[in-house]
Amino acid sequence: MIDFTLTDEQHLLEQSVREWAARDIAPVIRENDRQHRFDRERVLGGMTKLGLLGVAVPPEYGGAGMDYISLGLVCEELEYVDTSLRVIMSVHAGLHGLTLLTWGNDDQKKRYLVPQAQGLKLAGYALTEPSAGSDARGIQTTAVKKGSRYVITGEKSWISLANVADHFLVFAWTDADKKKQRDTSGISAFIVERTFKGFASGAMKEKWGILAGDTGYFTMDEVEVPEENLLGRPGEGFKIAMSALDQGRFTVASGATGLIRACRDASVAYAKDRKAFGVEIGQHQLVKEMIAQMESDYQSARLLWVRAGWLKNNGQRNTRETGLAKWFATVASERAAGDAVQVHGANGYSDEYPVGRFYRNCKGAVIYEGTREIHKLMQADYLLGYRTDRPARCELPAYAESGKSEVKMQK
Repeated sequence: MIDFTLTDEQHLLEQSVREWAARDIAPVIRENDRQHRFDRERVLGGMTKLGLLGVAVPPEYGGAGMDYISLGLVCEELEYVDTSLRVIMSVHAGLHGLTLLTWGNDDQKKRYLVPQAQGLKLAGYALTEPSAGSDARGIQTTAVKKGSRYVITGEKSWISLANVADHFLVFAWTDADKKKQRDTSGISAFIVERTFKGFASGAMKEKWGILAGDTGYFTMDEVEVPEENLLGRPGEGFKIAMSALDQGRFTVASGATGLIRACRDASVAYAKDRKAFGVEIGQHQLVKEMIAQMESDYQSARLLWVRAGWLKNNGQRNTRETGLAKWFATVASERAAGDAVQVHGANGYSDEYPVGRFYRNCKGAVIYEGTREIHKLMQADYLLGYRTDRPARCELPAYAESGKSEVKMQK
């Protein structure tokens, strides 16, 4: 039985994030967006003070020890103000941090997860390459074992926090023969530090949206990575990458839900203020229709991500449910943003109102971490019986000291 009642602790977290974002970020986000400026000190400083970067990490590894619903609440409140804020949580806490919690050994957690959860270090996730997005088998990066080190060569693109993160979760082929066969059991995962010799990053300056966030690429020219930075075992990289996406997609779904709510609230306020044909435009039926659709989409998206979070809290496999939440919420956010611009009319086309920024920002989430087309195929395959999920912990490393696939709610 799913209980939709938030705990007092969750209510306090939600309110704290909402107040901080409204007070410290909302007044400057338009200018940061215009300047393509990643406001590291203001944003990460605030997140660190609130304990957000390790919200779902157990206290023994420097985190707040809260659950997945709490993580979702944080993401929803952050994206209500701007998508760039939620992206930090998706990449640092979801794709990297919770993956390290699941697959890392105790030494790796102490060396990397603890400072990440405390906000002392920032983490990124690097799967996408110039020739490989949805087709993860298409990555070209290689890692060759030489003594007690792996030598990694390759390029990663469209990487959030590429120019500011300290640690990256990098995926590379470690078996040349399996690479030729496109056999994913030849892919491994590594923790790569920015300071490693041969690592270089650059910014992608021609983005259309999420301009207040850092997005870029990085190259690895024979970067030597210690063997102890191998995450999991050789050949488990693809499994690790897919389990990471379960985490990341959850944060994207909850974040997109916040964007729908932001579009709804902005549209309601404008529809009551703007007059046309002698009445508030909210009196016109087609404006009401768009606003009603936003409310329907918001409530539906919220239910979907909360359900996925409940499954995660209870240690149940949730790839199907999380994928559905991500697909629905991101597509609905795109619809909500488009309608919000329409409600605002000519003013929606002006940077003086936030809905244009919402519209530019929403599109990215429909593409990354599984395009809407990929998610449609996944959901159809589940229904047709072409795809099934095994029990929750079947693919987890038995040697990992945590022995758990999911963050459990702290009692």
